[in-house]
Amino acid sequence: MSIYRVHFSWKGKEVSLKARSLDLTHPYFVSIKDLILPKNSSLIINPAEDDFRKEFSEAKHIMLPFQSVSLIEELPEESTEGPKTLNFVKKEEEDKPE
Repeated sequence: MSIYRVHFSWKGKEVSLKARSLDLTHPYFVSIKDLILPKNSSLIINPAEDDFRKEFSEAKHIMLPFQSVSLIEELPEESTEGPKTLNFVKKEEEDKPE
């Protein structure tokens, strides 16, 4: 099952959201269902996420005008947990001939 990340402009800001269901059959709107809202973090408060959560947390279904949508990405299911970190290992200096 895929996850969709939709980038759009809302209240003059660029916003992205994730959802499990996306319907593009409506002639003027992108229909988005089953929103995946970011999890609350008690340590760091992101004002953009907080505003977004207040506005859309109770919504089951939203419809965005096509003009406001800039990009739609289809992601694999496991990418919903957030960015993954990579460990960088310092490569040992190669032996130089003397």
